[in-house]
Amino acid sequence: MAVTLDQPLASSALPRLLTLRTDRRRTLLDRFMRGLTVAAMVVCIIPLVAVIAYVTINGLAAINLDLLTKPPKALGVGGGAAAAILGSLQMVSLATVMAVPAGILSSVYVSEFAGTRKAAGIRFAADVLAGVPSILVGIFTFTILVLPFQQYNAFAGSVALAIIMWPIVLRTTEEILALVPGTLREASLALGVQRWRTVLSIVVRTGFTGILTGVMLAVARAAGETAPLLFTALGSRLINVGDWQRPMDALPLFIYQNARQPYPVLNAQAWGAAFLLMLFVLVVNIAVRGRSMGRRTY
Repeated sequence: MAVTLDQPLASSALPRLLTLRTDRRRTLLDRFMRGLTVAAMVVCIIPLVAVIAYVTINGLAAINLDLLTKPPKALGVGGGAAAAILGSLQMVSLATVMAVPAGILSSVYVSEFAGTRKAAGIRFAADVLAGVPSILVGIFTFTILVLPFQQYNAFAGSVALAIIMWPIVLRTTEEILALVPGTLREASLALGVQRWRTVLSIVVRTGFTGILTGVMLAVARAAGETAPLLFTALGSRLINVGDWQRPMDALPLFIYQNARQPYPVLNAQAWGAAFLLMLFVLVVNIAVRGRSMGRRTY
């Protein structure tokens, strides 16, 4: 009789034991995968922190009033990066004016008006252009805007930067517009609002925060480009404000030129300019985050 009673107990304990083993294995696997993801995050963060810390330590030591307010000396060692700072602000600003409206309007057409085949073709073209090495963009712009006029000029540099920015703005904006709920479009159209007004007032306005983030990414990318400017703006030791037909200096060009020199003073100026460039990107990020705070991003 005792054997008969033990059999049900054994049969009920076995599934419970298997369940405990399965739960333990799942728990261990879950902890392992969590630890693996944390380790991957640390591996990704370490280079970023190292670059920021190294540039900050070396760059802060080189920051002074002369670096911010004086142009490089025509001959010899000394001066500052005022020409490069003003040149970067001008060329990136003009490139933004050219690339951002074109990129946003292109993304609106792809997202709202183009057919499936046309949209796929434009996306493919934008992806290919985004993957083209920036030096090829510089050579192309050099061929059409520098060689015919026999003159390196700042306008060609801005066009090269705009070509680099355009696909970034287009693809990021299109992705944001695709996330805007279709019910918002349908509600606006049901009220009799014209389609163009619906796109402008509802779709674009709803995704404005995400669009601004994409623009910020494009501006940060353009601000750090060197190769296209070597073929177009070339660089200059003279401060150039508003003369787009002449060469113009920029922070990436200033860093490139001074980092190659055998003079410690010029090497230190390159670190200072690198810190200013990194600080510019950081300020743009903070400004965008502050603008988007409290608003929903689709």
